Formats: sequence, structure tokens, C-alpha cells
Amino acid sequence: MGNLFVVSLAVADLVVAVYPYPLVLISIFNNGWNLGHLHCQISGFLMGLSVIGSIFNITGIAINRYCYICHSLKYDKLYSNRNSLCCVFLIWMLTLVAIVPNLHTGTLQYDPRIYSCTFTQSVSSAYTIAVVVFHFLVPMTVVIFCYLRIWILVLRVRRRVKPDSKPKMKPQDFRNFVTMFVVFVLFAICWAPLNLIGLAVASDPASMVPRIPEWLFVASYYMAYFNSCLNAIIYGLLNQNFRKEYRRIIVSLCTARMFSVCRSHDAADRVKCKPSPLVTNKNLVKVDCV
Repeated sequence: MGNLFVVSLAVADLVVAVYPYPLVLISIFNNGWNLGHLHCQISGFLMGLSVIGSIFNITGIAINRYCYICHSLKYDKLYSNRNSLCCVFLIWMLTLVAIVPNLHTGTLQYDPRIYSCTFTQSVSSAYTIAVVVFHFLVPMTVVIFCYLRIWILVLRVRRRVKPDSKPKMKPQDFRNFVTMFVVFVLFAICWAPLNLIGLAVASDPASMVPRIPEWLFVASYYMAYFNSCLNAIIYGLLNQNFRKEYRRIIVSLCTARMFSVCRSHDAADRVKCKPSPLVTNKNLVKVDCV
């Protein structure tokens, strides 16, 4: 049931592509936000939902991989179908609980520097610190602990230390672990600058906001949200099953396009070569195409 967490993470990444990102593009083309307050709040809310959902899903994946690799004998009992569904449901409930305060604190505002409605770090110092600590630092600490324990076990298995005490890791399990580990590393790299800026701003908003260069904030913001596009690339590069599915989808699309073009050409040829009757001396004469 580990794939269920991957699907949940993919949904979190997809949320921003469905609604907020198109509105950001409209805002860029119009050089400002003219879509109204409601769309601004919905866009900012869904962006936050995607971010916090991604963090919590990555944490859930790390715990799942830790249990699967380091406590394999208990894994089937811990992650039964019902328990896995409950875990995913809990992840999204915690995500909603984490995002709802934005609607009451007024932190979802339009930022002209990034042409989008998003979490404004300078509105509430206490809430910004809580977001960074409980929605980034604590989950990342849990993920680091899980992956460190997994890497220790991997190194022991590779070096055949105590071979009788630990089961050997299957190559497929190792590849899946590496894939999710890369997902976590890139997530941490992409989101760390924005969260560090948030801590700096929350410490003293009045003095720190003017001191942070605009280019640094914009670069950290877009680097953070670009992370949602990276996961699909990572899956395709590091996971054989994903590569096969990508190849199958691309081949299917190309085949369907070629079939559609061939059918349109055939239809045009049939119309061009269709016999047309001419009336000559009250007799019908068929004229074929040349």
C-alpha cells in the first residue's frame, strides 16, 4: 500500500496546477490581480493546501518506507489496506487543520512581486513561526530520522554486516527508496530558502522586510513552487514502472494523432476522387479524378 502515499503526494502536486497556477499566469499577463477577492482567497488556500499536503505526504512516505525496510516483520500488520487509507485520510485532515487558520488571520493576500495570492509572512509573526516550525522543521526532522535509519540498514546489508540479523533488501525496494529519498532532498532544497526567509521576517517584521532583497524572495518563492513539477520528472528518471507508463502514454498519443491525421487525409482523398455525374445529351457521364 506504499503506492497509495505516492498517489496522495501526486494529488497534492496536482492541486496547484488545476486552479492557482492558471490564475497566476492570468495575473502576469494582466500585470496585476483583477480576478476579485474570492478567487484570491481560493487560490491562496489551494496553494497552501498543496504545500502542507506535500510535506505531510512526504513525511508519511518516509515513515512508511522506514517501517517497510527496518521493521518488515510488522509492516503488513501496521499498513493493512484499512490502516493505509486511514493514514492518508489523517494526512489530509491535518493539512486542512493547518491551512484553515489562514482564513481567520488574514494572511492570504495578493503579493505583486510574485503575481499571486499566497501566505504573507509579515502579517502574523506567531503564525508564521508556527507554520515554519510545525509544518516544515518538525516534518523534515522526522523524515531525516527515518531516512538515516534506512541508510544505516542499507549500508549494513551492502557490507554484509550481521547478515543473519537483517533480511536482504530487494533491488526494487532499494530503487523505490532511492526515488523517494531524492524527492525528499529536492523538496528540502527547494523549500528551505523560503522558510528561512519566513523565520527571519517573523523575528522582526518591521526591520527585516525592507532588508530582504526582492529578487531573493521572488527566486525562493518560484524555486519552492517549481518543486511540484520536479516529482514527476524524478519518478520518470528513477522508477522503471513510471518510465514504462510514460513511454506507453507518449506512444499512445502519437499513434492516436497519426491515426487521426491519416483518417483526415483519406477522407479528403475520397472526397477529391468521388465520381461526379455530368449531364451530356441527357445522359449521365461519370468523370473520375485525375
